Amino acid sequence: MSVPVSEEDQGLCEGAMDTVTVVVVTHESAHCLHALDALLSRCPNVIISDNGSGDGTSTMARQFWAHAIVLDHGRNLGFGAANNRALARVQTPFAFLLNPDCEISVEGLRSLLQAADTFPQGAVIAPQLVSPSGKPEVNYRWPQNLWPPRGPAAEGPLCVGFVCGAAMLFRMALFRDVGFFDEQFFLYYEDDDLCLRLFKAGQNIVVVPSVLAVHHSRGSVRGANPWRHEYGRGYHHAQSKLLFASKYRSRDEAMRLRRWLVLTTTLGLPLRAIVFSPKLLARMFGRWRGLINWRARG
Repeated sequence: MSVPVSEEDQGLCEGAMDTVTVVVVTHESAHCLHALDALLSRCPNVIISDNGSGDGTSTMARQFWAHAIVLDHGRNLGFGAANNRALARVQTPFAFLLNPDCEISVEGLRSLLQAADTFPQGAVIAPQLVSPSGKPEVNYRWPQNLWPPRGPAAEGPLCVGFVCGAAMLFRMALFRDVGFFDEQFFLYYEDDDLCLRLFKAGQNIVVVPSVLAVHHSRGSVRGANPWRHEYGRGYHHAQSKLLFASKYRSRDEAMRLRRWLVLTTTLGLPLRAIVFSPKLLARMFGRWRGLINWRARG
């Protein structure tokens, strides 16, 4: 049974929403917009940053949310770059980055804002991601290049070294020295890179496990060419994995990793073709091409 909320308390809650801008990066994401409406229709500050969708995403977004700023880039800039374009337009103290395949309630976002008040040194405040069935996802850990995570899941607010980029509340003032996303990462590892830079700068990243966000993993992109999208996922994951290794380890180590991954992926392709799954085969072939085409810089 819901508890009645007084007009005064309701006003305070709505006022808190004035402090945050919700940023959603889309690409062929028209099918996700209806599920986002419960949140975005209640948020006074919304920016949709569309990466050249061909399914009418930007037009539908304008129809759903007349108050939103819709950035129609006309092409796919990449996840980090599209977020950066939106973040450059944010005028509020907080920005909440939300994947189109991720759902959080108005109450959940308010709880993250309350946590931000409780932890004023938190540069990033993040919820616990769960699957549509309610199973918790592993969306936080320590930086992967320092030490592996150990121990049970968090039972209360906890400082961590990484949170998944699907849902992140940014305290904008604490990003002035660190910056936002490195646009060398087209897709994948841009959140690892950003969190590691924050970690090295001594900024706090806080996960609040009592706040849940439902994550329909790999559900943000649809369209007429699903195999092409899976190919792209594999391609960019491979490229970003090697870029991250080169940036934070060494060029030589990245080249050794590339050789190993080329070998294992080449051996795995025939097996994937035998145990036929079009999406997985397209993703693995994309991974192979991404590894072959990657060139270390510097």
